[in-house]
Order: sequence, then structure tokens, then C-alpha cells
Amino acid sequence: MSHMNLDVFLHRLQYDPDKVKPLDWETDWDDAPLPYKLYRGLPMIPLSREVPATLEGRDTTGVPTLRDIGHFLYYVFGLTQLTQSVMERDTSEESGGVLQMCRRFVPSGGGLYPSELYLYLKLGELPAGVYHYDAAHHRLVLLREGNFDDYLARSLGNRHDANGCFGAAIVSTVYWKNFYKYNNFAYRLQGLDAGILIGQLLEIAKRFGFSSSVHFQFLDQAVNHLLGLSEQEESVYAVIPLSTEPAVRWMESGKEDEDTVSASELCRELSPVIHDHYVRSRRIADYPMLLRMSYASRLDSTQLFRQIRKDDQAIPNQTLALPLPPVDRLSYDLATVCRNRFSPETEFIWKPIGLSRLAALLREATASFSYRNDLDGPQERPEPRVFLYGCFYGVENVPDGAYWYDGTAHALQSVCLGDHRQRMQEGMSLPNINLFQVPLSFHVAGKRSFFQSQLGKRGYRIQQMEAGMLVHRLLLAASALGMGGRPLLGFDANSSDALYRTDSRDETGLIFIPVGPYRQRLRLAGSLSR
Repeated sequence: MSHMNLDVFLHRLQYDPDKVKPLDWETDWDDAPLPYKLYRGLPMIPLSREVPATLEGRDTTGVPTLRDIGHFLYYVFGLTQLTQSVMERDTSEESGGVLQMCRRFVPSGGGLYPSELYLYLKLGELPAGVYHYDAAHHRLVLLREGNFDDYLARSLGNRHDANGCFGAAIVSTVYWKNFYKYNNFAYRLQGLDAGILIGQLLEIAKRFGFSSSVHFQFLDQAVNHLLGLSEQEESVYAVIPLSTEPAVRWMESGKEDEDTVSASELCRELSPVIHDHYVRSRRIADYPMLLRMSYASRLDSTQLFRQIRKDDQAIPNQTLALPLPPVDRLSYDLATVCRNRFSPETEFIWKPIGLSRLAALLREATASFSYRNDLDGPQERPEPRVFLYGCFYGVENVPDGAYWYDGTAHALQSVCLGDHRQRMQEGMSLPNINLFQVPLSFHVAGKRSFFQSQLGKRGYRIQQMEAGMLVHRLLLAASALGMGGRPLLGFDANSSDALYRTDSRDETGLIFIPVGPYRQRLRLAGSLSR
């Protein structure tokens, strides 16, 4: 398995996921890792548990206080609920009939949360330095003290001005946290999970008046070294500078006269730090494919950083466009929407959907997705790299069928009319959802090449992150409109790609999200905010 060619590996992850893990793979549930990282023997700074019930009407001026940062982190990645569900049927995974889980406001594949969140902070109230967000105890753990503006700026290729920033959020992936269950398929989930977390972080940042920019390209070893991560266990996926100044001079295009920086020279400037942390698993299996992908994706010099130019090859659609009614952006209380977000399974109920409701869902998901990053560069209206396709049933004034959403024109391009629910149902690897109860079935799609020609192997995980960011916006918009959505990877990409004729646009469906009205499930949920 570990000798598999990496291109074959990525192709199988997308089109033939059963072939990426050994046939005899069995999950050892009793030796599962914790869903959060616990550091030991380091300075801990408790955060306020008096979390505001709403994010509306906040005073968002000035540098945030430690209290603000605590509220921000709770909404982004805190443990927000303890749920107990009665299992309706026997499942081999759980003993007994009650499933107990710690939930966060963001969804995660299998509820395993492979991402971890770190912060570089420069606030007067606590030492400047790099911190881990300890979600289990809602506190910050000091990993390395000091001002690292210059170090971080050079790690990002001098593409942002650190002076206007009060810090940066850093999102990593801990390989074992979901490899223990999903084996090599974890690699696909890890990018999506990181993207969903980034999507939530950007939405919460807007409510706190923080401006942000997402850097997918940085000197991996230098940033991992700053945090003291062991690259055999965990690696950073994105660095997100945060500022209270509106759109500070972020994306400097890399100062031309700057020398190229290499990861190894940066690492030499800081002495290594080694921290002790607790995983719980007694036996950790090897994951050579994940480490090979990580190594192949690494950027060792700022010379390798790229911007993605506009795609002149975009194929004009010859099909009929169905213009959608103009709709305003949704206005909703994000805190309430986060608390109410629900991931239905057997709870979907079919009800007809109004055209304006579908239009509002599509508009909000794509409009809120727009963000500053290091791939677009200074382009005013960059072309999106991830797209929405959907199969719709019983939507007023929309003939049943498969469509591509053109966000620029706010219109649906019809691809293949008819009722395709049976075909979609047959493509699902688990019969856990009855698609005949679901009016809206979405696929988030991206380029088939995973941008490898521009970004190398790193293109794959960046594409998965952007897909996750769009999925999360779709889920928030659905929740704001009183609907639920359930992201799924157990679908047949070959079948859905053929249905949507994505090859005409050189795209492929990355993740499947049934969306619709639902009835409440029998479960107890207790808030962990007080």
C-alpha cells in the first residue's frame, strides 16, 4: 500500500475510495484517541465561560480583549454540547443503546475532529507568543513566548503586513485522530475538516470585526517548528492572520527585493521546543501514505509559492439558464444558527421548497464564501475554484433535474432534467438517508486536476479545504433558512459526475450534501457554555 504512486492514490481517494485502505482493516474502538489534544506541564490561561448568547450588536472596535478571544474560540471550535442519542438500531460500533458525544459548532467526519487550533497572540493582557486552544478545558496553553511577527511574515513569503495584526490563527491536522477509524481515507477527510473549521473561523471573525486572510502556502517546517509540532504526528494546513483594521495591507505580493527564504534557515533561528501531550491510544499504527503525501506537499522555499491565474479555458455553457429571483443576503444571528444547526439522517421530511428559498440558499452560500487568500493575489473578482451542483425535486417553478449554479449570473444552468433520486440513492455506500425525502441534493465540485500543475501535491489538500469552506457556508445558510444538511463522502463520484456532465468543465464532485426540512430527533442535549 505504501508503495502506491501518489497520483494513483489521489485518483482512488476521489473515484475508488474502497481501494485506499487494506481489506482487513479493523478499527480498534477501545483504543481510540481523544478528539482533542491535551498538553501537560505548560502555563495555562483560563478563558471566560460566560459566553454571550448572541453575536449581534457587538462593539467591534479596537484590539480584542482576552475575554473576546475566549468567546471567539468557543464559537469557532469549543466543546459546545454533550449529546446523548438513543440508537434506533443495533450498530456494531457502539456497545449499549446510548451514544454520547461532545459536539462542537462545526461538523466533522465521524465526529473525530482531526484539526487542532493554535493562536499567535499579541494582546497586552497575556505574554505575546504562540498558544494552543485547549477545547476540552476552554483555555489557552502557552507553547512558546515571544514576538514572532518577522518569523511568521517570512514563513508566509512576506505576503502580509504583520504590524496591523493582533495575531494569527493556525489550523493543523493530527493524522492519527481520524486515521484510526478511516485508515488512508482520512487524508481526504482531513482537508475537508480543516476547511470546515476555517469556514467557521472566518464567519465568526466577521462578527467580531476581525479582518482575515487565509494563507495555504507557507514554509511548513518553519511553522511546525514554531509550534513545536512533531511532523510525524501533525502538520499545519493554514495560517490566518487576524486584524482589527479593515483590510490592512494584507496581500503584499511578496516584496520583490526580498531574498528567498528557506524553511531550514528559518528553523535555525529558533531553538526547538518539545512538549508533552496526551493522546490516549496505547498503540498508534503507521500511516506511511499520509506522511508521503505530507512530504510531497511541503514547501521548503518561498520561491515555490504561486498565485493561480484566471482560467481562460472556462467552457461556455450552451444549456438553458434559469435566472433565479434576486434576493438579499440573509441576515441572521450566527450564534443561534450555530446552536440550531442539525445534521439529519433519518429525520429528513419531504416538503416543497419555494423558489426564493432555494435562491436565498445558493446566493448566501456563495456570497459568504468570498474571502482573501494567498492564491488569488490582487485580482478584484477572482474566479471561484469550487462550485455547486444540485439535483432538485419539488422546487416551485424549477423543473426536477440536475443543475449547475452560476454564482456570477445568479442562475441555474440545467444539465439533465428528470428525477435522479434513485440513481443518487444507488450511488450511496450507506443507506442511512432516504433521498426520496430530500428536496435538494448538492455536490460541491472542483477541478479534476486538483490544481496539481500550479500547486503540486499541495493542490489536493487546498482544494479539499476550499470545498470544506463552501460546504460549511451551505450548512449555515440552510440552518438560517430552517433546513438541515448532512455532508457525506459515501457517494459514487463516477456516477454523479456523469449525471452532472462535470467533465465538460473538467470538474468532479468532492462531497455530497443532502439538504431539506427535517423533524427533531429524540436526543438529550446539554449546553457546555455555562
